[in-house]
Amino acid sequence: MTEPVHPAAGPSGTAGPDDVVRRPLVLVARAPERAEGLVALLRERGLDPVAAPVIERAPVEDPAELDAARERLADAAYDWVAITSVNAVDALLGPAPGEDRAGSVRWAAVGPATQQALAAHGLAIDLVPGTATGAGLADAFPAAPEGLAHRVLLPLGDLASDTLRAGLVAKGWAVDVVTAYRTVAHELPPERRGPYDVVVVASGSAARQVATQLGPQRVVAIGEPSARAAGAVGHTVLAVADAPTDAALADAVTEALVRT
Repeated sequence: MTEPVHPAAGPSGTAGPDDVVRRPLVLVARAPERAEGLVALLRERGLDPVAAPVIERAPVEDPAELDAARERLADAAYDWVAITSVNAVDALLGPAPGEDRAGSVRWAAVGPATQQALAAHGLAIDLVPGTATGAGLADAFPAAPEGLAHRVLLPLGDLASDTLRAGLVAKGWAVDVVTAYRTVAHELPPERRGPYDVVVVASGSAARQVATQLGPQRVVAIGEPSARAAGAVGHTVLAVADAPTDAALADAVTEALVRT
């Protein structure tokens, strides 16, 4: 395991009498319930982490399209459902297990968190890519069988990129993209406005909102897409986690602070 980080000077880098024993401050830009595991790991490593969301999920303004997709799913109209976030799981299936949706449809999850969220609904996950990104999921997806159109349901947030849809279409799938939820800003309260030694971002949307609310920061990103979005809005990307897990993020934060 990565060694704990030693106490640090203030975020400005200037040590003073009151700064000698200060633990590095880390903002995990996630809701506390989603960040609980990471916060615990960072605290074990000698850091002072806090969790606060800068974005949140909101329902779509007109649910008709999503309701129709649910009906087609219940009618076995899809060969696959591809899930790219826990928010998409909640929006499509609800927060708790519901009716049996297994049927003949196969489920693809972009990474461990979405896999766990689907498993909580009693669903067997048929595909999890080695690289937990939309591009990684598209690469891992099988080619569509020949013959009649074979359909994939792709529930996404309103700010999602077109990478996965385009990759699936290139492999011969008929893709139904449905806007399952909206991503909206969540204002940080005054006591959570820093300064911080490191900010952890788990999505491009979070990276952009951190920049809007706090200005450019030193960040650790959950993956390359988040890192690119962070760099594009002026953040200094200190590290990118090796995997989209709490343990990998904790390693990346710790190692970045040791280096700097």
